[in-house]
Amino acid sequence: MVQKINECPLVERTATLEKFEGKGGWTFIRIPELPPDPEAVFGAVRVRGFIDHYPIAYALLQSMGNGTLFLSVNAAIRKAIKSKAGDKVRIVLYRAFATMEIPEELNLCLQDEPQAYKGFMLFDDREKRRIIEWIYGAKKEEIKIDRIAQLLNDLMTKNHM
Repeated sequence: MVQKINECPLVERTATLEKFEGKGGWTFIRIPELPPDPEAVFGAVRVRGFIDHYPIAYALLQSMGNGTLFLSVNAAIRKAIKSKAGDKVRIVLYRAFATMEIPEELNLCLQDEPQAYKGFMLFDDREKRRIIEWIYGAKKEEIKIDRIAQLLNDLMTKNHM
């Protein structure tokens, strides 16, 4: 994960994991201290950072509908940090993509395939950001991995997305 020296976090605090009511309700953290982004769809805010010791390469803070943003915390993260709804966790969030950043995991995969890396670097920042959001918008780790594999395959066969 890219982190700039002396970069101030947007959020750095202890938070409680909550869960939306009903079957299949998401586990999340409320982020009331950040306003929605008026330029983004539904006010979403792009972030990266940590939940406890777990690195978050990219996440999208979403609106709860009342202007309060929330960070969803999927099962893979909860398992890694050994936490569930009701538990306290430490969060540190930074703005993602203040400058164009490729998450380290994706960058390593691209560099393993020079043709894919070259093809990806030909995209403008807006298209790179769209692809990164698509990959890291996956709710499950397996889907994220499949999307990275699909990107690499598409770039190596010149079937650009």
